[in-house]
Amino acid sequence: MTKVGVAGTFNVLHRGHRTLLDKAFELGDEVVVGITSDVLTSRKHFHIPLERRMSILEDYLRSKEKNWEIEIIQDPMGSAASDAELDILVVSQGTTDTAKMINEVRISKGLKALTIVEIRHVLGEDCATITSTRVLEGEIDQEGILLRPFRINVGSDNPVKIEAVRKVAATVYRNVEIGGIPAKTSVGNQPWGGDIDRGAIERAKKAIGKGDYGVGIEAGIVEMNDGLYGIESCAIIDKEGVVTMGRSSSFRYPPGAEERIRAGIAVSKVFDESYGRKDIGRKEGAIGFLSKGLLDRQRLTEQAVLAAMVPRIRPDIYFEV
Repeated sequence: MTKVGVAGTFNVLHRGHRTLLDKAFELGDEVVVGITSDVLTSRKHFHIPLERRMSILEDYLRSKEKNWEIEIIQDPMGSAASDAELDILVVSQGTTDTAKMINEVRISKGLKALTIVEIRHVLGEDCATITSTRVLEGEIDQEGILLRPFRINVGSDNPVKIEAVRKVAATVYRNVEIGGIPAKTSVGNQPWGGDIDRGAIERAKKAIGKGDYGVGIEAGIVEMNDGLYGIESCAIIDKEGVVTMGRSSSFRYPPGAEERIRAGIAVSKVFDESYGRKDIGRKEGAIGFLSKGLLDRQRLTEQAVLAAMVPRIRPDIYFEV
């Protein structure tokens, strides 16, 4: 028989809590669920009385087919520091220090050390951790779905970039607000190679502000075996500082343009002077002109934005493992 301990305040029994409890029942034949007393939770901004918290917790535990019991915790360690029959302690991300302290106390008492199983934070649709506070403030529901518009700030005032983000975001989220914020970078007006990603990341970081995401988009040049290619890079940063990257398909610049680009002339100036396409980067882009409209810059940028969004569409696969 394997006995597992797990604990929490359980102000709101959200999806993160259920994931924690489910893992405990997956690992053990008997589960002790600790719930913090009113004394320990009274200082929290939102304080739900113990009786109410226990009632909701018991309703969920009744759905389990294994043996369980609830323990009211009066101190940070509870009975985990003294229960000789306990085998495993399931903890949420960031609380392993307390678990290690429990093991130190157990060893000092001649008890076996517990196996500590840490569960990653469960994320809401904005890729931020689901917490009771966010639920009680009305920002998200218990499943992590935003109850307000999704706020995305783009690190540019270029209408092509902003519209590309708007179009992709509208396919992923139900209610989105998009804003454009001019953002300068350290990579200059014509980034090459690795500077393309660096510029996108800098734009994203400068743009996020109070938004849910900051999005940086950078067009640049990459050297391939057969010549110079244009590519779009997109960086998305969230409130927890996690950056995801995406890139578009690439296209080769014509030999005449390539020669001038290698000489240090910006792509926009090359296409203005050589082909009469003024301010092309804020319109159809070089790809729009070269492909005769079969693919324009907005759609190229959409490729990069969608690619950067992929891990955020499936956070369970990318972040919660």
